[in-house]
Order: sequence, then C-alpha cells, then structure tokens
Amino acid sequence: MPTIYLIRHGKASPEAADYDELSPTGYEQARLLGAELKRRGLAAGPVVSGSLRRQRQTAETALAEAGLDVRPSVDERWNEYDHLHLLGRYPTGEGSLQQRLDASLTSWTASGERGEGSWTSFRAGVRAGLDALTSRLGRGETALVFTSAGVIGAVCSALLGAPDSGFVAMNRVVVNGSVSKLVHGRGGTQLLSFNDHAHLEQGGPELMTYR
Repeated sequence: MPTIYLIRHGKASPEAADYDELSPTGYEQARLLGAELKRRGLAAGPVVSGSLRRQRQTAETALAEAGLDVRPSVDERWNEYDHLHLLGRYPTGEGSLQQRLDASLTSWTASGERGEGSWTSFRAGVRAGLDALTSRLGRGETALVFTSAGVIGAVCSALLGAPDSGFVAMNRVVVNGSVSKLVHGRGGTQLLSFNDHAHLEQGGPELMTYR
C-alpha cells in the first residue's frame, strides 16, 4: 500500500533577521531525521517540498544523510500560512506567542472568508496538493513531503473529520523534524500515525522544539 510521510521542517530562526532559515538545532533535527529514513530502508517514491527555505533546507540535509540522491520537486501548496500576517490581521492582545497564534488561527478558521489568504483557500490548496501526490504513487512506494506544522495539522485534522478547532490543536503540537504517516488505498487516504519524533530523543530535550 502506498505511504506518505509528512515531515515538518527543522527549527527555523525566530530570533534572527530572517525567520525562514534553519537554525543549528534545525539542521541537527534534519540530520537525525535523515538517519531515521535510512534506517527504515524506504522504497522512496515522489519527494516533494514546499518552496520555503526552511522546508527545502530540511529536505536537502535529511536526504543527504539518508543517502537518497534525489532532488525534491517544489509545490507551493505545501507552504505554511503566513503566521505574522495572521497575527496582524487578527490581533488578540496579551499572552504568549503560542496563545496569540492559537487565538488568531481560531479567528481565521471561523471568519468564513474566501479568496487568497483565507482558511478556506489554504485548506483547499493543501487538499489539492495531497490529491496530486497520491495520484503519482506506485504500489509499495513511500512519498516524502517536507512541509510545515499548519499543513500537517490541516491534512491530519481533515482526515480525522475533526472540526476546525482540531486543526488548531494539532498545529500547536507538531514537533520540528517529526513524521506523520498516511496510507493510501482504494478506500482513500487515512492517517496512520501523527507527530512521530522518537528519532529526535537521542539528541536530548533541546531538540524538542515547535517553531
């Protein structure tokens, strides 16, 4: 049965001038991810990345460590929502960054807006990206998708039939460098495991990051 690994990028650089760069921690997460992919001995099929640098840098590092000589195709439908734009568009006042982001995401998903930048458009784009990928998968192949927490949360919550609040909850806990596993068959696509990050535990608690 074809399998899809949704892989979250490594830790970005929130303290730097450009957030969209892997931090040293992010590179180590990507390296350990690659070692885990090699250990699993996957029958690698399509490899896809969003166009964000942190996603592409994670892919390059992990694939090199796994010994997979493949250049990912780039599909912007796997890109993350713009969290800074959402925080500005749906201001929430006080609280931690996570609390403010959760509140902004809740307002975003409940707004009922349509068009570019809306939750409806984001969710539809993610679903279209997934459908395009599953149509390319051969029997027994595993597709690797290097993407972000919001995309993973959107896919997994939809497959579970969860309400929009489920997306917000899943988005909150996706670990950098984690793997969520989908299987695709005659009955459609199903979520098999979510947010697997056991391969990061050997690096200690500092590798358990969410940004």
